Amino acid sequence: MLQIKKVNSLHNKIKGYAVHAGNSQQRAGIIFISVVIGVWSGLSAVVLKTIAFHFHQWITHGFNFGQGNFLYLGLPIVGLSLTMLFTNYVVKDKLAHGVSLVLYAISKRFGRIKKHNMFSSMLASLFTIAFGGSLGFESPIVLTGSAIGSFLGRTFHVNRKMLIILVGAGASGALAGIFKAPISSVMFSFEILMIDLTMTSLIPILISAISGAFMAYLLMGNNVLFFVHLSHQFDLHNLPYYILLGIFTGFVSLYFNRTTFTVENIFENKFKKPFERVMVAGSLLGVMIFVFPSLYGEGIEFLRQLIGDNMTNLVNQNLVHTGSHNVMITILFLFLLILFKVLAMSVTTGGGGVGGIFSPSLFVGGVSGMFFARMINLLPWVNVPEQNFALVGMTGLMAGTMHAPLTGIFLVAEFTGSYQLFTPLIFTALFSYLTISIFESHSIYTKRLAIRGELMTHHKDKAVLQMMNVTPLIETNIKTIHKNAMLGDLVKILSNSERNVVAVVDDENNFQGIIFMNDIRHIIFKPELYDKIRVDELMYMPEPLVSPEESMEKVALKFQESGNYNLPVVKQGKYLGFVSRARVFSEYRKLLREFSDE
Repeated sequence: MLQIKKVNSLHNKIKGYAVHAGNSQQRAGIIFISVVIGVWSGLSAVVLKTIAFHFHQWITHGFNFGQGNFLYLGLPIVGLSLTMLFTNYVVKDKLAHGVSLVLYAISKRFGRIKKHNMFSSMLASLFTIAFGGSLGFESPIVLTGSAIGSFLGRTFHVNRKMLIILVGAGASGALAGIFKAPISSVMFSFEILMIDLTMTSLIPILISAISGAFMAYLLMGNNVLFFVHLSHQFDLHNLPYYILLGIFTGFVSLYFNRTTFTVENIFENKFKKPFERVMVAGSLLGVMIFVFPSLYGEGIEFLRQLIGDNMTNLVNQNLVHTGSHNVMITILFLFLLILFKVLAMSVTTGGGGVGGIFSPSLFVGGVSGMFFARMINLLPWVNVPEQNFALVGMTGLMAGTMHAPLTGIFLVAEFTGSYQLFTPLIFTALFSYLTISIFESHSIYTKRLAIRGELMTHHKDKAVLQMMNVTPLIETNIKTIHKNAMLGDLVKILSNSERNVVAVVDDENNFQGIIFMNDIRHIIFKPELYDKIRVDELMYMPEPLVSPEESMEKVALKFQESGNYNLPVVKQGKYLGFVSRARVFSEYRKLLREFSDE
């Protein structure tokens, strides 16, 4: 009993610290929560990677990667089927695109993420990837870490601004646990999750990232994900080629992003039934893996061999290995891998698979760097180190696909230990980002949210508007009247109304128009007209109307362009109420003060 009281006392103290801002106790409470988030998230990442490794070894036991194995044709169908059954009938929620789900929670739900996301995305990704799904575990573990941060933040009743910061802390802790890369994990929260870079946000996110990395080192040792012994140091004379590599990976990133959206849209529009998607996607993926076993799962082991310059063995692991010592055959093999890895990844997600694009982007980036180096080395006056270009290519793809150059730079430097390549990493990431920015203003994570108007950005005004919803601001104290009523009925309603406007509806509450008191002031004191003039003769249809699903940014634009102080809210023709400029502005100022307060 004494122990229970102590636990409850600790909970109440931390809860009190989180509520009362601006003192040392509050900061101590947030630091404690951040450490717990980092340890929990990092532990989750280690557990997932460990289980995934042993599960993958069990499934592929006895595979001969040097020959076509017909199990490849069926395993993706099994994996996607298990994923579909789990998401549709156990969790009953969408789990794909974990980072996008986190961004949506930040933009539209003030950081509130469902509790089942603390484990569900990990299990679903295990089914998908272990059976051959060409994705990575990073996005599911980011969603897991973010859900942990959201859960603990709500448990201790932190304010909405701090809850969003703790969501970012969970994401950073999880990524640091999976990559042992705390600096890039912090960059991830600021670049991709678009948390504002302030001391209030930096400290919890940094503490969580360090805690997550500590758990990874504690349980998995000191080795980085890719230990690389560079046989060639950075040569300043090769800098122009690294810049060209950045431009090249920028265009590969464009192919990566647009192919992903195109394939996913095809599956969404052409195959409405989940089982149909699974069969088509699983079959296509099985054929691609049958020809290129390197596409199976994350592809981490492939990258290790690629960076280790074991190209002959890699080519011989695929069905196109004839002439593996031929330079042109090897270049063709690398080019095909770039094309088909993106297709395999997008087919997996299109078929309902759960996983992330971190590993695929690293895979395609490494292959792109090696492909580019081998191509320019065909020139008699060029001799660039292919291993270095493979490493730097990973940064180019991450910077391009995710629009996150800093995350790409620090991630590759940290998980490979290749800090001596910092200069080419910076140049390649920068030019990749600049190249794709010409064609795409949004990353692979944010494009769909931006199209739907659900994306929070670093622009504080827009960010606050994204957090606002129309529905809570709807005012229902405006009287309604039937369109067939008479002027006398309208006068009675106006005499009991607090507002100078009346909404006109029909028998089914379909919105017909509005009537302003000022417009009928000249006749309301003429009783002889009460039974002669109908309401539908006095009403008019206002412009514009507002839908409850619209983003507040669009609503604010409608207020600005129309000059109106009140706008009717209508859903599928049904009248819901009005939204007023004054109430929107009041809520906006309230949120702006909350999220601007340091």
